[in-house]
Amino acid sequence: MVFVKHALLALGVAAFAAVIDPGSLIAQEVVLVTASAEPMDAETAAAIEAIRQATAKYQDVEIALAEGYVRDPGNLCVTAPEEGLPVQLGAMGIHYFRPDLLQITAMGPRVDGAGMHTDFTQPSVLVYVPDETGALRLAAVENLVFEKAWKAAGNAGPPEFLGRQYWHRIDNPLTADVDEAHMFEPHYELHVWLHEDNPSGMFSPYNPRVSCDTHDGPRTMAEAAAYMAAHAPPPAEQP
Repeated sequence: MVFVKHALLALGVAAFAAVIDPGSLIAQEVVLVTASAEPMDAETAAAIEAIRQATAKYQDVEIALAEGYVRDPGNLCVTAPEEGLPVQLGAMGIHYFRPDLLQITAMGPRVDGAGMHTDFTQPSVLVYVPDETGALRLAAVENLVFEKAWKAAGNAGPPEFLGRQYWHRIDNPLTADVDEAHMFEPHYELHVWLHEDNPSGMFSPYNPRVSCDTHDGPRTMAEAAAYMAAHAPPPAEQP
């Protein structure tokens, strides 16, 4: 193996379909079309502004690094096609993680953890996108919640942010050439595109305005795996 929210299409509204193999109970997220930004009530607008102000400092990636965020070890610029979805959906970008907020417990064969962090004013993930020169700019913030830990805590449904459910991500073993969970164990995730306009909506996973064309690192899961292998730290010496 190389490294779904239901809604129906109606006059420009995003549609999402979940394709589930009844035998394996594996769901593959399939995004059918993009949509314009959704209306925002006063409560949501106030929350978004608070998040924007709290995370604006991370436009300087050096500040993010100083506060404990680490670049995706595979240095992958995530695109929709690499996760088995149409190219017109665009991309996510390059992720920087806070291992302590994610409570990482294992890095392989898939990233696992016990994190249930949902505070967007101090997100567990920052998403950067390459500009025309390849330099990084902050585009979105994200929280990722591991499914096993979330359910073990007694939660029946996915996490929510102001009524918006997190996306459920789980890899489909029937699609060996893509990875719908981008190398993570089953989890929930939600992006908030508040530093980069997203025509598909502020809470959509992908942004059609984002491209990885100028990224000087891996753009596929296979390339990311090779990058990780080449940059892996040497094994610790045995006493």
